[in-house]
Amino acid sequence: MINIGNSYELTVVTELEFGFYLDAQNLGEILLPRKLAPKGLGEGDTVNVFLYLDSEDRPIATTQKPKACVGEFAYLPVVDTTPVGAFLDWGLDKDLLVPFAEQHRPMEVGHSYLVYIYLDRLDGRITASSKIDSFLDDNKTHNFKPQQPVKLIIANSTELGFKAIVNHSHWGLLYKNDVHQRLSFGQSIDGFVKYVRPDGRLDLSLQGGKETRDKYTKAILNHLKYNKGYSPLNDKSDPQLISDQLGMSKKAFKKTIGGLYKSRVIRIEDDGIHLIEK
Repeated sequence: MINIGNSYELTVVTELEFGFYLDAQNLGEILLPRKLAPKGLGEGDTVNVFLYLDSEDRPIATTQKPKACVGEFAYLPVVDTTPVGAFLDWGLDKDLLVPFAEQHRPMEVGHSYLVYIYLDRLDGRITASSKIDSFLDDNKTHNFKPQQPVKLIIANSTELGFKAIVNHSHWGLLYKNDVHQRLSFGQSIDGFVKYVRPDGRLDLSLQGGKETRDKYTKAILNHLKYNKGYSPLNDKSDPQLISDQLGMSKKAFKKTIGGLYKSRVIRIEDDGIHLIEK
């Protein structure tokens, strides 16, 4: 089923002077204005479009890419406030409304807010809310597994670390000891499920998987090459020093240099690590 507020690959069924009608199946034929159509588009071709409602509440298609779709969270700037609410720039010509009743606190032009995008049940319009807790699943029954790659949105900081929205559906926690880079409110970042607690809550990590291992390996090799093949860092170095210089935890550092040592890429000596020249 095709729904308003999402992107689809649709087929052109009719070409007219002012645009193209696309086959949106259960929604019928939907107009893509010519000014937004790619050059050379014709009947029988397919085109990737986002579907929303125009100013007269009619379904319409656009090739513009929104910063988020219905069912997702995004960090968006306010561009206007009116008697009906605040309007956010989400990448389309038509701005996104946050009604007053859906504002966690009064929104101001020039400020950005973390919001959830949904379809209003009364009129079917795409709407946003900054009352994000209302849209996160409190049900601790889920299918997340340790080491599973996930998409994170940084939503808050606590004494323990950072609360993050996991895959646009659940809360998770990044412990401060596991974070070795600057994070900002509303930032989207790739992460991993570190541990699923007995109550279903999620502990998160920015480290894990082959991509992260390759990144750490590259960071250490670049560090060695920049310093003429030598670094005083070793498994006894201060964790903060390792984090500051390489952007990784001491545990990740020790594991990575262990792999490089086994591969005979480096030597580990009392004074630090040395790149083996080939």
